[in-house]
Amino acid sequence: MKLKEWSAFALLGLVWGSSFMWIKIAVQEIGPFTLVALRLLFGLVGLLVIMRLQKQSFPRDRRVLLAFLFMGAFNTAIPFTLISWGETRIDSGLASILNGTVPLFTIVIAHFWLHDEKITLSRIAGLIVGFIGMLVLVSRDLDPAGLGGNIWGQVAVIAASICYATAITFSRKHLRNQPPVVQSTMILLIADAFLWIATPLAERPMHLPALPLTWVAIAWLGLLGSCLAYLLFFYLINTWGPTRASLVTYVFPVIGLILGIIFLKEAADWRLMVGSLLVVGGILVVNFIRRPQPVQAATTTTAAAD
Repeated sequence: MKLKEWSAFALLGLVWGSSFMWIKIAVQEIGPFTLVALRLLFGLVGLLVIMRLQKQSFPRDRRVLLAFLFMGAFNTAIPFTLISWGETRIDSGLASILNGTVPLFTIVIAHFWLHDEKITLSRIAGLIVGFIGMLVLVSRDLDPAGLGGNIWGQVAVIAASICYATAITFSRKHLRNQPPVVQSTMILLIADAFLWIATPLAERPMHLPALPLTWVAIAWLGLLGSCLAYLLFFYLINTWGPTRASLVTYVFPVIGLILGIIFLKEAADWRLMVGSLLVVGGILVVNFIRRPQPVQAATTTTAAAD
């Protein structure tokens, strides 16, 4: 586990951790389809510039293009829209909790799809501990009425989590050797094409935002929440695997609370300390407790071959 990888994980958590807040701000003025279409457009422009600077080329292999078509739909277009639509009906805090189920879905899907991502007791324990910590963090902002909010908004975010879990496992299996910038650009290109076809049909009349704050939210979600975040995320998927990379969703409530304390002068309480420790503990358990490797058996086999 290198410092570079942990730095990418921390930065990704910071960027995506505040995305739910910016989504909530943007959907106050514009529809979820319009938001996602504009957000992806901003992110795509940034990625195309990076591809140009790195002199990367677009893939032409049919199998790879079909894989990117799947990823564009299930990793970006569908879940981004579902979460944005869901936040028109539920609070951003509840959305972040439901999105935190991504690692739980991922560990099950990856177990059956990838040979090197099998379910272990340590992984299950770490995921459960981290999820409990996340619930503790947001418990002060939720009440029975909040939990019992619009059921379809909650279903939409859970469906998005399943899409994410499926897509990142698919990416590890079929696109592992693709550079992160190529993965990110192709996925956003395809996803944004889907959105610009769907948006005029789903939102009539379609209108652009007029408030400066909405444009700030879109630019932030596009350039940081999509462009930079995707580069970091696919780097982590390629190096860590889908289960460990998906643990970044557990960091979201921690980031949200810390930002609230720093910028909004919100009070810190025991939930921040206990919940953060549980989240960090769960991440450490999943990343550092491994099954013992049969080193002796491998050594014996090698010696026999010699």
